[in-house]
Order: sequence, then C-alpha cells, then structure tokens
Amino acid sequence: MVVVDAGSPPSPARFRGLAGASGRTLTANALLGARFLPVWLATAALAIVASFEAPSAFGNTSWSYVLPYTTVLAVAALGQMLVVMHAGIDLSTPGVIAVGGNLIVGISAGSDHRLWLAILACLGAGALIGFTNGVFVGVLRLNPLIVTLATGQIALAWSSKYSRDNVTANPYVPKALSSWATSKPLGVSAVFWTGIGITIMVALLLRYSTVGRHFQAVGANPRAAWVAGLRVRTHVVLAYTTAGTLYAIAAVLLAGVSSSIDPTFGSAYLLAPIAAVVIAGAALSGGLASATSTWVAALALTFLTQMLVIVGLSAAMQYIVFGGAILAGMVVSGDRVASLLGRWMRPTRPVARAATGGQGN
Repeated sequence: MVVVDAGSPPSPARFRGLAGASGRTLTANALLGARFLPVWLATAALAIVASFEAPSAFGNTSWSYVLPYTTVLAVAALGQMLVVMHAGIDLSTPGVIAVGGNLIVGISAGSDHRLWLAILACLGAGALIGFTNGVFVGVLRLNPLIVTLATGQIALAWSSKYSRDNVTANPYVPKALSSWATSKPLGVSAVFWTGIGITIMVALLLRYSTVGRHFQAVGANPRAAWVAGLRVRTHVVLAYTTAGTLYAIAAVLLAGVSSSIDPTFGSAYLLAPIAAVVIAGAALSGGLASATSTWVAALALTFLTQMLVIVGLSAAMQYIVFGGAILAGMVVSGDRVASLLGRWMRPTRPVARAATGGQGN
C-alpha cells in the first residue's frame, strides 16, 4: 500500500510537466493570434494611408457607400468561410445572388405586401443551391471547384432567362426594402447593423455551441473527427447549405442597397469573398477561421476600393492596385504567418527523456 502525503511539495517532474503544458498553451495562443492579427494591422495601416492620401474617404458620404457594401461582401464572405473551413471552395456565389435578386423583384412585382414571400423564395433558392453543392461535394465526393462553378453557371443562366421574362419591365425592388436599406438607426445604415448581428451570431455559434465545435473539429481534421464518431459528410453538406443561405441574405441586402436589379447583379462577388476569407487568416486547406476577422477583411477591401475612386485613379489602375493588394494580403496572410511562426517555435531536436526505473509494482 502506498501512502501519499497531500502536504508534500510537488516533485521536479511535476514542475516540468506544468511548465511544458503552460508553454504549449502559450504557443497555441501565439499561433492563433498570429493567424488573425495581420488583417487587423493591415486595415489600420490602410486607414493611416487614407488619412493622408484621401481624407475625404472618412466623410459621411463615403461611409454611406462603404458600410452597406462592406456588409454585403462580409455576409457573402461568411458563407465562403464556412466552406473554406472544410477545405472547399464555392464559385456559385454570383449565381445565387443573381437568382435571389431577380426572385425578389419578380415575385414581389413591386408590391410591399408580397415582399415577405419574395424574400422567402430568395432564401429557399440559396439554401437549395447550397444543398445541391453539398451533396455533390460531401456525399458524391466530386471536386468542389468544378461542382460550384457548374451550379453557379446554371443559376446564372436560369436567372438571365427569368429576368427577361419577369424583371426587365420593372427592375425596381419594393419600396419597403429600399427604404429599410437606406434607414439609419443610431446614424448608421440598417444594413450595417444587420451584418454585424449576423457576424456575431456566426462567431458565437462556432465558438460556443456544440454544433459549432463539431463543425470546426471536422474542418480541422476530418479523419480524427470520423474516428470520434462525427458525421463528416453531413457537416460538409451543412457548410454548403448554410453558405448558400448566407449568399441569399447578401442578395436581399444588395437588392435593398442598389434599389434595382440589372444583368450584372451579383457579378462582383465571385472572387472577392474568397479573397476576404484568405486575407482574414483562413487556410484553403481547411481548419480554423474567424468571423470577425473576415468582416474586417471585407471592410478593408471595400474601403480600398472607395479610396482608389476618391484618389481619381483610372479604372484600369484601380484593378491593378486592387489586385496587387489582394496578392500582397494573401502572401502575408495570417495563415502563412502562423505556419512560419509554428516552424520557428518548433524545437529543432527532440528533448531527451530521462530513463525511469521501477516499471514493476
């Protein structure tokens, strides 16, 4: 029988174990912070540059454009983020937004009383397209790039035909939607507050709900999640379905902001959401992502566009600067920084363990 003295001091081995655990925790926290910090620093640097080169970008007129369109991009990017967390990619975003916008105008026919039905149809179409993507990618194991490109093109083709038949004669959204989008509770766009609420909800669900934690676990390591009993394919389908729904919400917001639907509606949201997600620190190979950092990345991209317009650059130069900024952001993205920092902090050689005796009892 072995008697343990509860009042005896901890052994040196226990101290080493506690120090090792503390060191691993600090390392994990440092890597997590390094993954999502660069986009915040880059956005602050962009604001400093704008204060010298384009101070009018901080005016009320500028923010009246920046905040609503930042919100539309951020909501679409949140959907893309959920897909990227499972090592996927979704190119159907413009198609979903185009279908949603045209359904809002076509079903409502300019009537405020039919707006709720139009919005439900928009959300249902987005969820259906997302579910289709999820089944092809998660269940049938097809390439997500090809699948979502195909479904996106089909959605765009259907949207174009529906627009010619039902929207061209009256492309304006119901007055209730446009009035809501231009309203400013507390002096800020209602669209902005809606986007902030959605971002907070996604962040809280991912971090604190059981479904959210399982969702992240499957994205970080599908094989380990499968061994633990989690339904990997179900979570992939859930990711694409939720993403499609978020694209549809972005379509509702964009329709309210723009007040009308044209043939190019939604075309700007093919690559911008992907860029926002990657710049925010997510890895295309899957794993952790941050909803708040994704929102900040969307703000940076939209603010950069507005700043280039105010500076007076030609359209060609705007595309060059914008593309260069995206490339630079991806090169120094949080994911790459975290990877480099992880290699630097990894021990160069294994720590020798002292041989312990007394294997028998």
